[in-house]
Amino acid sequence: MLVIRLVSGPAGSDALVLPVRPGKPDSADSSGSPAELVPTAVAPGDDVRAEAAALLPATRLTGAAGEVREHLRPGGAPARLWLLGVGSGDERDWRTAGAALARAAKDETQITIALPGEATEALRGLAEGLLLGSYRFRLTESGGRPALAEALVLVDDPEALAGTLDAARTTAEMTRLARDLTNTPSSTKNPEWFAEQVAGAASGRTGLHLRVRGPQELAAEGFGGILAVGGGSASGPRLVELDWRPDGARTHVVLVGKGITFDTGGISIKPVPAMKLMRKDMAGAAAVIAATLGAAELGLPVRVTTLAPLAENMVSGSAFRPGDVIRHYGGLTSESTNSDAEGRLVLADAMAYAVRELKPDLLIDLATLTGANAVALGKRHAALYSENDALAGDLLDAITAAGERAWRMPLADDYVEHLASDVADLHSSPAQGAGSVVAALYLREFTGDLRDRWAHLDMSAPSWSDDTHGELVKGATGWGVRGLLRWLATLG
Repeated sequence: MLVIRLVSGPAGSDALVLPVRPGKPDSADSSGSPAELVPTAVAPGDDVRAEAAALLPATRLTGAAGEVREHLRPGGAPARLWLLGVGSGDERDWRTAGAALARAAKDETQITIALPGEATEALRGLAEGLLLGSYRFRLTESGGRPALAEALVLVDDPEALAGTLDAARTTAEMTRLARDLTNTPSSTKNPEWFAEQVAGAASGRTGLHLRVRGPQELAAEGFGGILAVGGGSASGPRLVELDWRPDGARTHVVLVGKGITFDTGGISIKPVPAMKLMRKDMAGAAAVIAATLGAAELGLPVRVTTLAPLAENMVSGSAFRPGDVIRHYGGLTSESTNSDAEGRLVLADAMAYAVRELKPDLLIDLATLTGANAVALGKRHAALYSENDALAGDLLDAITAAGERAWRMPLADDYVEHLASDVADLHSSPAQGAGSVVAALYLREFTGDLRDRWAHLDMSAPSWSDDTHGELVKGATGWGVRGLLRWLATLG
């Protein structure tokens, strides 16, 4: 992974990056002037700055975030000058700029980037952009891996900004971990494998406690939803419980993430086009696990317990059937007439367990739950459901600040009638009503006295990117890790 170091003086790099921003509008021309150089904390040589200023009109740069131009300087020092658009200069624009630079400068081995004097937001955005924009997932070492190995960041006081860089680095590393877990093919990734990855990542981290329940323990304790969904697979289900317990924590948050390591739809089998990306159906579990590991790495003063119910939803003689009645942890029963609505069944078990046994202050679940999420909000927004205005607002603020996107949706009681069943307490997969809303209403039934301290994030759409834009690359996005870490940092 790319190494980022803070420096306060020239480091002898052959490639220097100078930030540029949109020029101020000309009173005689409302379309504005060409981009202008951003004053930096450590000024380049007068000759370099003058040359860069003279180049700007010819480059046709507007200063928009993510614009990149390279200028060769034969015999000069540095030998290559990069001009990087940073837009308004806020954290989001610097994140976009960092990602664009990582892709444009992939053939460099080392670059030096000059930051402005007020560099906290700039550094966090730049570092996350560089590390996330340079992400690649491959099962082989061939295929043109980026060569960029080191970025030196010029600031006036490296020591003062070390904490900011650490936070950005940890956030990016954990997001990359969630991407790795989600991108891994399901020929490798089953519930047992996933639990082993968590054990490996948590090993040696002080303050982390891990428990993994296998099929026998799940049966003994009554986790009927997880057992039903995982019953059709030769790879048995698991429930991962990862607990970060810092000394003196005053708030306890439980994070629950859907962990379907592959989803065929079960007996209600999916068509092939809808099945081919179902290795991503555990992106919620990957996000909450990575966020908990990140909280431990950053030493956040909030207790975080993550529950990742893991199962493979397969077709076999032991698969659960449409019309089956499932008894969940705690005793509530569900009639399921569609085995492809399996995620809510495993989440229900984990949420009921959290409410009854863990008794947290706040309960948050993340799940690639419905295709209706994308129908309502497109590919880049998660749907957020909560009856708590303050909690919803805090989560949305943190998600936005971290560079992710979500939109609050209504928990419309108009659809509660569709959850009625003739043979069970609840109907988990009614065909009526708005799909994402009904799924959220079903989950609400398992929140008990935490109903007003619960939020649900349906993040199926933004968990995967079909193209490269900003800090995202094609494939798993690791959605939720950045927003959760930003939010958890506010709870201490």
